Amino acid sequence: MSSENGNFSQSQNLVEDDDELNLNGTGVTQNLSKSYDIQVRHDLVGGPFAVVESDPGVFTALIRKLGIKGIQVDEVYDIQPWGLDHLKPKGLVLCFTWKHDKHNPRDFLDPAAKDIWFANQLIDDACASLAILNVLFNCPDIELGEDLEAFKSETTDMSPKMKGLAISNSKSLRETQNSLARPADMWGSLSAIAEATRDAAESAKKHAKKRVKAEGARITTRKTSASQKKKKSSEEDPETFHFIGYVPAHGKVWELDGLKSGPLEVGELPSPESIDGWEHVVRPALRLKMEKYGAASGSGNIQFNLLALVQDSYEVKSDELEFLKREKATIERRLTEVYGEEWRQRVDEDLLNSADEVFTTLSQPSPYGPTFAKDFGARKMEKDLAILRMPPESLGDAWQLCVNRAMPAKIAVDEEVQKAVQAKAETINRTHDYEPFIREFITSLHNEGLLAECLSPSSQK
Repeated sequence: MSSENGNFSQSQNLVEDDDELNLNGTGVTQNLSKSYDIQVRHDLVGGPFAVVESDPGVFTALIRKLGIKGIQVDEVYDIQPWGLDHLKPKGLVLCFTWKHDKHNPRDFLDPAAKDIWFANQLIDDACASLAILNVLFNCPDIELGEDLEAFKSETTDMSPKMKGLAISNSKSLRETQNSLARPADMWGSLSAIAEATRDAAESAKKHAKKRVKAEGARITTRKTSASQKKKKSSEEDPETFHFIGYVPAHGKVWELDGLKSGPLEVGELPSPESIDGWEHVVRPALRLKMEKYGAASGSGNIQFNLLALVQDSYEVKSDELEFLKREKATIERRLTEVYGEEWRQRVDEDLLNSADEVFTTLSQPSPYGPTFAKDFGARKMEKDLAILRMPPESLGDAWQLCVNRAMPAKIAVDEEVQKAVQAKAETINRTHDYEPFIREFITSLHNEGLLAECLSPSSQK
């Protein structure tokens, strides 16, 4: 769960002295104020997870930094079939404005849920990583990478709470998510721990000194204090966002909310052997969730963000171009066998002159690049056999068709490369700490006597 200002309260083993706060697991030592310092002692509870934005580029970067291959995240703008089904998602992650609600634990006692990998959320602001793991750990044929495969294997037989604790204590998961957070969000997480610890220590001191003579007076005071605290809490609670996952697995569609007791069955798949059509099953559940949290209540709440975990589009488009490269080479070998070098005179001259450029991309200047699909080799063998059986008079037309199909495939691959470059630049801009530069720049302006002039009203005209 993520709060708008990055504040959260979590169970931490904290010790407060008169001059300093000792926060376990923060991983850094920083001077937060004149009278409080954060010092590293132990890493027992995993330290803070910083807030990350509900952005497809951020989630794609998070997935790839975790070592997961072949998956990217796209934003879904409408849950209607035209906006969702064509993506063929392997899972969905919904971000919404969370509020306290009650749920019946009996709804989460489905016997089929024992086969679902599910972790409870035990630490605030970790819901982004937790939602991704809850979804992808239940997707077959996903390359999780060596580290996550080991993590999944070690935690499979654990209870949801112990799995959540394992996520909270995972240094690699915490550092990976925090590497994509804005510096302000990271500092907000650390500051929240310091404030919560200070407030708890001050409250404990007050209660230790407080002495009430009459038992009745003590009870009345506690009731009044609790009532005031509840009212104050409801007024000061920041706007809180939460991520939950939806995934088809074991013949059913599941809602995976780390704050609930367990996986919640959404519906059954049309076919237990396939996940095709699972979008039709999850669509009503998404609509109900949005209505429950304000989308249809007349409040105008549109603070929902739906992310789809889909196959990496670069890998799909790159495979398409690599397949055409190999098809072209096979056709040319066959043309040479039949016509010798004179086959070049039997095809379009413009296509012949541009053929080499058409099959060269920004990421793959070499003749052949890597392939990603597991069935790539099998499909290539089928195509090679089809070309061997092709009559000689059809080879020239097949070659020209292959080159013509390569042009849009090349453009698509180059577009994906440009998107990746742009996403990387945005990640760097988002996570870079500009504060030292700004501070030094303003200091230099002041030292040169230029700051007052820049701030004067006349200079702004």
